[in-house]
Amino acid sequence: MESPEGGYSVQATAAIAAAITFLVLFTITGNVLVIMAVLTSRSLRAPQNLFLVSLAAADILVATLIIPFSLANELLGYWYFQKTWCEIYLALDVLFCTSSIVHLCAISLDRYWSVSRAIEYNAKRTPRRIKCSILIVWTIAALISLPPLVYKGEKKAAPGGRPQCKLNEEAWYILSSSIGSFFAPCLIMILVYLRIYLIAKRRHRRGQSPPAAPSPSGSAPPNTAPTTHGDTRGPHPLPADRTSLLSPEEPSAAAVVTAGAGRGSGGSPRPAGRPRDTLATGTGRVVLAPTLSPGPWRRKAQANREKRFTFVLAVVIGVFVLCWFPFFFLYSLGAVCPRRCKVPEGVFQFFFWIGYCNSSLNPVIYTVFNQDFRKAFRRILCRRGARTAW
Repeated sequence: MESPEGGYSVQATAAIAAAITFLVLFTITGNVLVIMAVLTSRSLRAPQNLFLVSLAAADILVATLIIPFSLANELLGYWYFQKTWCEIYLALDVLFCTSSIVHLCAISLDRYWSVSRAIEYNAKRTPRRIKCSILIVWTIAALISLPPLVYKGEKKAAPGGRPQCKLNEEAWYILSSSIGSFFAPCLIMILVYLRIYLIAKRRHRRGQSPPAAPSPSGSAPPNTAPTTHGDTRGPHPLPADRTSLLSPEEPSAAAVVTAGAGRGSGGSPRPAGRPRDTLATGTGRVVLAPTLSPGPWRRKAQANREKRFTFVLAVVIGVFVLCWFPFFFLYSLGAVCPRRCKVPEGVFQFFFWIGYCNSSLNPVIYTVFNQDFRKAFRRILCRRGARTAW
């Protein structure tokens, strides 16, 4: 409730400050956990999850560099800080918001290519390529956020003669920034996910599994581990988390070290009719044996994991759109018909803060909908040691 002077009452100020402080702390904590989970968890080490690391970093920057100053501006009713910081603050606000939605757009395209061209795209989906994509995402966001620095936010005098910090209020800038920062990326994401849905629906009707894809290095890791001459148990299957679940159908060569020529790993004669290439070493011979392709259940498990991950990302995108659409709609509406369509300032500010709340929601979505993230968060919070995956 606002006081007669135009600011908030003491009680309202305390309540708003407490709520926003909690939002900031929750956002920072949750997104730091996301970064730690992706960088330290084996089940989350897929290169495309680096997009989530960068997205979490953008949310942390919103919580540390944007929300506190927006809170001060909201409670005081004017811009308390220097004019130079006003200009930087406005540019960073646009940058971080735009980078979030461009990240989601890039993630959507990544999911689409992994579904539509699984074999060739997954072979090229390396950490280095993903990092280059992330750099492009931030570059695009930076180009969109440049206008606030060129056309600087004006510190207009409030009724009490105090300065204000606002973006350029010309209609052309409002519409162009809204289209570039929100509506165009949203349209791309909707079309991409619609295409993913149609592909999945078509494959489901045909009863097909997604095509198998090689590992990022271009060759599938072997499904059997080497055995030494002192081990008589034969080749051992690798743990599931160390095995490529999207391996090519054709067998690849795997190395098995044996005690002697022409004998199996336990010294027993090798069955006839199964010639193998051998390579002599100082301690024995390396038998190049064909690796068995992964069973249908593994391909099905990977397909199910891909479906779940695609669903989680669809939820993330949907929540982002729900949080930010009201603000951008009202923001654009005010430019199209500033007099007849003007909404109450309180309503506009409410949806403005709902958009900021989105920065805290992704960790919650990951926790609710993704078992791998739940396990990783539990391990981190229980302080179990972990090793960085990259």
